[in-house]
Amino acid sequence: MKHSNIVGGSTAKRVLACPGSVALCAAMPEKPSSKYADEGTLLHDTIADILNDKPAGIGIRSYEGITLTQDLYDEKVAVALALLDEVDPNREMIYEVEQRVEFDEDIFGSTDLIGRIGDKAIILDWKFGNGVAVEAEENEQGLFYAAAAMMTPATKWAFDGAQSVEIVIVQPPMIKRWVTTPERVVMFRYQLMDAVKAAMKAGAALNAGEHCRWCAAKPTCPKMTGAVDRAIKTKLEALPPEQIGKYLANAELLDQWITDLRLLALNMLESGVKVPGYKLVAKRATRSWLNEADAKVELLQHLNESEVVEKSVISPAKAEKLLKKQKIALPGKLVTSISSGNTLADWEDPRPEVVQIGQTLLSAINKLN
Repeated sequence: MKHSNIVGGSTAKRVLACPGSVALCAAMPEKPSSKYADEGTLLHDTIADILNDKPAGIGIRSYEGITLTQDLYDEKVAVALALLDEVDPNREMIYEVEQRVEFDEDIFGSTDLIGRIGDKAIILDWKFGNGVAVEAEENEQGLFYAAAAMMTPATKWAFDGAQSVEIVIVQPPMIKRWVTTPERVVMFRYQLMDAVKAAMKAGAALNAGEHCRWCAAKPTCPKMTGAVDRAIKTKLEALPPEQIGKYLANAELLDQWITDLRLLALNMLESGVKVPGYKLVAKRATRSWLNEADAKVELLQHLNESEVVEKSVISPAKAEKLLKKQKIALPGKLVTSISSGNTLADWEDPRPEVVQIGQTLLSAINKLN
C-alpha cells in the first residue's frame, strides 16, 4: 500500500513534533519490510475480507511467505473480532473497511475501519504488534484518519451530524477506546496543517523525543548524531548523578539509533555503496546433512544407534563433537553449509568480504571508463 511522502496516519505524531523530519525522511532509502510488518499486513487483509463477508482462508492465505495458520488466526484474528463486539454489541454499526482518506492528493492514509453508530462516528485501528502498547486517547493516527475522513467525499458520511467521535485501538488481547468531539478533530486538522507548512520551509525545526522511535531518518538526523558525538566526548566518571539519570532516560533512544545505523549501513553495502571501514560478511552457516540416510549409515559404523538417532539424525555439529572423541573427522561429503544471510563487520574481521553482484559490475564499468 502506498504511503504519503509528507505525512500519513502512522507518521502524524512525528511530523507534529518534528516538522524537519519530513525532508530528512524523504532523502532516506526505502526501509525493507520486516516479518512482523508482513504478518501485520496478512492479519489486516484477513480481517478486512472477513468483515466484507469473504472467507478467512486459514491454511491457504499467505503474504510474503507467512501463512495464516489456525494458531495465528485464533491468537490474533478471532480475538480482534471478539473485541470488535465490545464496540458494536448489537451489530448495528454501519461501516467500511480499508478506505482511502485524504486532506489532498499528497496527504492521505487508509483507515482500517470507519463506522457510525447512532450519532457517534468511529475510527478503529488494528494493531498486531506486541512490543509497544498503543493508547487511544489523543492518538495522532486516529485523529489523522478522522480529520481526513471528514474531508473525503466517500467517507464524510460517517461524520455528518455526528455529536461525538470515538477512536478505538484494538491490540489483541487489549482494546483502548477514547471518545472526543468533532471540534477536537477539526482542531487537530489545523494543528497538522500548521506542522506541514512548517515542514515545507527550509531549516524546519528538528526535535528529538519519543516520536524518534519509528523515524526512518534517525541514523542521519543531526539531533541524534549530535547527541552521540557529545556522548562519545563525555567522561562518564565526571558525570553528576542528575546527569547520569538524564542520559539513562535517553539510553533506549540511543540504542535504537545504533540499531538503525547498523541496518542503514547493511542496506547500503548490499546495494553496492561503500561504507568506509566496513564490509559485508556471511553470517555463520548452519550445517545440515545432504542426505540423512547416507549420514546415518556412515555414522553407525563408529557410533551407537542411540547416539546417532534422535527424532531425526543428529546435526553435523553434534556428530563432529562425538566423532572427535574417537579422533575421526566429520565426513565432509555428507554436509552442506548455508549462511542465513549477510551481516556488518569492520575490516579487521577475519571473514572474507561478500561481494555484491551490483558492486562487481560497477567496479568493472569503472575500469572500462
